[in-house]
Amino acid sequence: MSQKTYLYILKIGSLLALLPIFFVFKNLLFPFITSKQIPFNILIEVLLIFWAVFIIKYPDYNPFDRPEKKKLITSGLIAFFAVMVISCFTGVDLNLSFWGDIERMLGAFHILHFFGLYLIIITVFRDWRDWKEMLVWSLILSVFLSIKGLTGMEYSTLGNSSYVSGYLIFNIYFALLLFFKEKNSLLRWLYLTPLVFQLPAFYRANTTGAIVGLGFSVLVVFFLYGVLHKNKKLRVATLAVFLLSSILIVYLLNNVNKPLVQDSKFLRGTIGQVTFSKNTFQTRLISWKAAYKDFKTHPFLGVGHGNYAIVFDKYFDPVFLNYTDQETYFDRAHNNVIDIASTTGSIGILAYLSIFIFVLYYLVIAYRKDKISVHEFAMLMGLFTAYFVQNLAVFDSMATYLMLMITLAYVNWLNAEESGHDEYEKETFRGFVRPVGKDESLENKEIYAFLVFGIIMLAVVFQYNIRPWQMLVATIDGQRNWSQGDLLKTYESYKIALKNNSVLDRDSRTSFVRVIISNPSVLSKVDAAKGEEILNFAIKHAEANVEYNKGDSLNQMILAQLYNAAAIFYNGKSDKQAFYMNRALEAIDLSIAASPGRVPTYYQKAQIQITQGNNEGSLETLKYADSLNPEFRDSACYIAKTLLFYKKDAEAFPYIDRCVDKNGTANLAPVSLIKNLINEYLKKEDYARAIKMYSGLTGMEPNNPEYWIKLAALYKQTGDKENAKISAEKAAEVDPKVKGDAERFIEGLGM
Repeated sequence: MSQKTYLYILKIGSLLALLPIFFVFKNLLFPFITSKQIPFNILIEVLLIFWAVFIIKYPDYNPFDRPEKKKLITSGLIAFFAVMVISCFTGVDLNLSFWGDIERMLGAFHILHFFGLYLIIITVFRDWRDWKEMLVWSLILSVFLSIKGLTGMEYSTLGNSSYVSGYLIFNIYFALLLFFKEKNSLLRWLYLTPLVFQLPAFYRANTTGAIVGLGFSVLVVFFLYGVLHKNKKLRVATLAVFLLSSILIVYLLNNVNKPLVQDSKFLRGTIGQVTFSKNTFQTRLISWKAAYKDFKTHPFLGVGHGNYAIVFDKYFDPVFLNYTDQETYFDRAHNNVIDIASTTGSIGILAYLSIFIFVLYYLVIAYRKDKISVHEFAMLMGLFTAYFVQNLAVFDSMATYLMLMITLAYVNWLNAEESGHDEYEKETFRGFVRPVGKDESLENKEIYAFLVFGIIMLAVVFQYNIRPWQMLVATIDGQRNWSQGDLLKTYESYKIALKNNSVLDRDSRTSFVRVIISNPSVLSKVDAAKGEEILNFAIKHAEANVEYNKGDSLNQMILAQLYNAAAIFYNGKSDKQAFYMNRALEAIDLSIAASPGRVPTYYQKAQIQITQGNNEGSLETLKYADSLNPEFRDSACYIAKTLLFYKKDAEAFPYIDRCVDKNGTANLAPVSLIKNLINEYLKKEDYARAIKMYSGLTGMEPNNPEYWIKLAALYKQTGDKENAKISAEKAAEVDPKVKGDAERFIEGLGM
């Protein structure tokens, strides 16, 4: 093929690589992730065939064949990705490190595809017009994504507010960069129109880290103008804005809970989000402390790329549960620098930071050589500042990796040509004036290269993209069948999903295992032999997940729950029942050993001990869990229910009191038990706790008028007329039949 054809294919392919951010295929597991990453992978793998053959046939385009000073960013990326890959093999879970999981798809294999895109871009984007097309194309797509987020889906097509925010930060600065680069005074204002959509979408995403990142970057831009701009008056003005803005922001942050901030919707949604007292900040702080504690254990290459969950589990602090009992498993540090340092060690974080040091070096050199204006310098510095700062509270996703590689390639291009990036280079992309005469040996080399690279890449496409895709589709079929209550069809779907042993099977396996452990009794509703077959299938795949890393607390706990379900299934068959009980205890003890501070794991152990009939052991386990964090209500609730189960009512009530006082009524389910406990409190005339329990019932079944009526009566009895009225009105709202009684009740309050 001609040089022109290669360049056309690679350039169009690079532009198409931005499209997958819109893909959301509901027939895939984790559709917001898998729908994007797999098509992106396939596209890059196909493009790399053409790219490899192209630089062999036209070596002048080889991006590695450049002076050392002109490939510093490329070298930094190579160093970082090399350390990442090495850490996969030195870490604790090779499969998770290299292939990743379906929920994130950020294994080294997937991330390397972004580097592939970077290499293609720096090879074929050779003048400003190429880059203008790329940036404009990105802006167009960002407008559509913003509109989607503003008019429909809260997180647009990305599925996560932080992904939306990070993606928009890049495109906000792309718009400003194009504005300052455009020489046509009429056209340049057109480049600001995307901001009309981007900024409201960014505000709606409401991601604290991104808000801080963008805000801080604006201050950096004003500071740079104040220091570097040639116009003295403008320097003074921008420095004044910088100083006044900094003072104002500090003042507002110190008064974040005052009416000045809280009474303003805009300030409440921006400055008001930046507070160290937020539960999310506190849980992340605990997470970061865990990384610090573990660093000395793995100082050079970390625990392996993508294995942060191991660190978090090992040093899990029970205090974490005071802030939330949801999302207690962190697979990322929610701080890119800490995450990289923890998983790839000091070597990895130094390689990562070198990339941005080289970016700064390139930008300074480009500015000093007048390759870029003060506007471009300020915008690019602002962009990298915003990206880096927001990543101190989140982690990279496909959207930000995509934008980052484009931006790094752009900065690389700024220093690629000595003559300046605004000049039209005839011997690069546009002119195609490097004629190659007919050379049979060269043509043979091209054919052989196509065969070799084509076979390799097509095998990769099939084995590591198509097969996982088939698994994802079949897994969704299985989940759909399970939602319809058909266990046999569910089982058949998962057999299809897992028959090829794809590298991404772990999430599909877990999905099926959870089907069984969520409702073990379902196995008794099918033929005994079939039930045993299904159970063995689940055990096989739960054990396969544990084999990746036997120190994985979560997978060991899931396996323990499944073994416990097997022990229940084999009730009456003493040998098998004892076998699985013992296996369950072994697995749960390994889970606890991997995360000794994780309180809920002890509840699972206690449940296994109850199945064994080990009454004293289960209570001892629960009381130890309670001692880890006495402030966490769930432990008291579980102890209370266990004591009631053992008919130790007198011992149970102090724990019931603690459970109710901390609004844990729902943990005392079933409803029949809760109602019995309410009657006990009423006998004792403990109306305060009876009210709390009825309030808990209204949360569990908000459309049950009985609870609202009784709650209203209790409030009246305790003299709380306002809440009595509210409860009566709610009863009438959920059941119009009692509206008349409710109105008479309210009249009787004498308010």
